[in-house]
Amino acid sequence: MSDLRLDFLIIGAAKCATTWLQNSLQANPQIFMPDPEMHYFSREYARGPDWYRSAFPAEKAGQMFGEKSNSYLTEEAAAARIAADCGQIPMILQLRDPVARAYSDYCMLYRRGSVGPNVEEYLDPRVAADGRFLQNGLYARHINRFLDLFPARCFLFLRFEDVRTAPEAQLAKVAEHIGFKGHLEPPLSQKVKDRHAAQIPPSLRPILEPFRPVLRPVRHTALVKGLRNAVAREVNYPPLSADLAARMADHFAPDVAELERLSGLDVSEWLRPMEQVNRREPLGES
Repeated sequence: MSDLRLDFLIIGAAKCATTWLQNSLQANPQIFMPDPEMHYFSREYARGPDWYRSAFPAEKAGQMFGEKSNSYLTEEAAAARIAADCGQIPMILQLRDPVARAYSDYCMLYRRGSVGPNVEEYLDPRVAADGRFLQNGLYARHINRFLDLFPARCFLFLRFEDVRTAPEAQLAKVAEHIGFKGHLEPPLSQKVKDRHAAQIPPSLRPILEPFRPVLRPVRHTALVKGLRNAVAREVNYPPLSADLAARMADHFAPDVAELERLSGLDVSEWLRPMEQVNRREPLGES
């Protein structure tokens, strides 16, 4: 891939605290990761390697380069492109109870005004099994696509739940997997993304959408922040019922069993989905 030496990739999953992981690594100046998700190997491959290379600075002695794009796990073309361009690169997957992950993903799009309030339309396996929210939580199905191309040693599998209970140990596992020998700062202690934080109401987002290109360069100014705070409200999300969560858990159960076999993770607690969905995690993405 051009002349870029890429040392590791975080490939997913979405809504599993991968941004927390990225930001914790970026706290060390010896590790560089672009802030935005590049989605190069999934959605932007036609832009070419020079476009991807332009997101990274000139290489410095001892510095490691990595990148995070959650779409690499779920978009089919990514695995083969990574294999062709990066060889046997270390990859990291941080995974979460798929019922909680799907609901969190739905909540993200709901606060953006991209989905409606009928949660069953998007999360009920009887009508939405082929949709984004359920398909993206079939981790083993996606991982098998990578295992067809890479040896198992390329992958580090992590549990989202351990970000809450043992963040230092989680970050240490990442450092060991990518071969980082330096001193890592303590991981971030604050939540990166919080669905309970005040947001622009979904009803206003379509109205404000045309103004986003104008406001984006000045979004951090006091005036724009003040205007946002004046209209922001805590979003009341459509609830996930116990019945719907149980149907989702049944839908995911075979894939979860296969994930345990492939990864060696103990995710037996995922079989109690409502506990995971209703808990407010102090770290990571929800």
